[in-house]
Amino acid sequence: MTTTIAGKTVSQNGLGLMRFTEHEAAMPDEETFAVLKAAIAAGVTLWSGADFYGTPESNSLHLLARYFAKYPEDGDKVVVCIKSGVVDMKKLLIDGSAAGVRGWVASANAILGGVKKIDVFGIARVDKKVPIEETVGALAELVAQGAIGGIQLSEAGPATIRRAAAAAKIDLVEEEVSLWSTDVFSKGIAAACAELAIPIVAHSPLGAGMLTGRIKSLDDLPKGHYPRVFPKFQPGNFEKNLELVRELEKFAQAKGASLSQLTLSWVRAQSSRPGVPFIIPIAGARSANRIKENLAAVDLSGQDLKAIDDILACFPVYGTRYPEAGMALVDF
Repeated sequence: MTTTIAGKTVSQNGLGLMRFTEHEAAMPDEETFAVLKAAIAAGVTLWSGADFYGTPESNSLHLLARYFAKYPEDGDKVVVCIKSGVVDMKKLLIDGSAAGVRGWVASANAILGGVKKIDVFGIARVDKKVPIEETVGALAELVAQGAIGGIQLSEAGPATIRRAAAAAKIDLVEEEVSLWSTDVFSKGIAAACAELAIPIVAHSPLGAGMLTGRIKSLDDLPKGHYPRVFPKFQPGNFEKNLELVRELEKFAQAKGASLSQLTLSWVRAQSSRPGVPFIIPIAGARSANRIKENLAAVDLSGQDLKAIDDILACFPVYGTRYPEAGMALVDF
């Protein structure tokens, strides 16, 4: 299955760029570039990054600037999506004002230095101090000027999505979607996007690593790993959530697949359900082998999907997606 975003055809396989420039585990360019090359070769051409994935001096934009400077022939092969707008990460301050939007885009383009056009740009969270019409209106002006190719929303609720789409063309909506984060279906977000023919880009489809099956205890979380502060990973919640993971692992084994492959196939399979738009999971990958593993599709019948629904019903997820302050930025 494919769809068109910002005038380019993309598959149901995307790539999250966050882990390449993590503060304490940034990868060297030689290794990163090999993964990016492998992604293009495999048809994984929707890449999602942010100017806060890393430091102000070394984040997704700097990585992309170096990559496309070295491989300019790859620029038209990839849809690059960039999130921005974070004034202060610690205080969780967002600026989606028209002036802020223009400043974020100008800064991003300055870092890229003309080696690659940003295909889709958006503010990382809905700025609740600013009407969404102001935010997307400013972005639409920048699209018309050629500064960016399209507009995305992130963590937006159905009412906001509809208001935004009435004011400007929205090319995609980025939401958390996984086997332990299904709010997009229960809270009307998927339905709104389907109604408006807007694709959903599913971030964290592997549950920040939990849905890979590689995290068996809290000690398996690397030092400084950002999910350590998430309620789902806190003692008490973690052990209960591990029960869900174990049940899903059993199902994956019965299908002859890894838990990661089952999880990503389940996310992709939701696009075939009524009232659900085209969904593109953006899993992270730090090696070409991981790209290959994530692409392996698991054939899920209607009966399989029902069985997974039953597992989710029997093993509810404990803990919110983010700490209280982070949840305040979610628009639904």
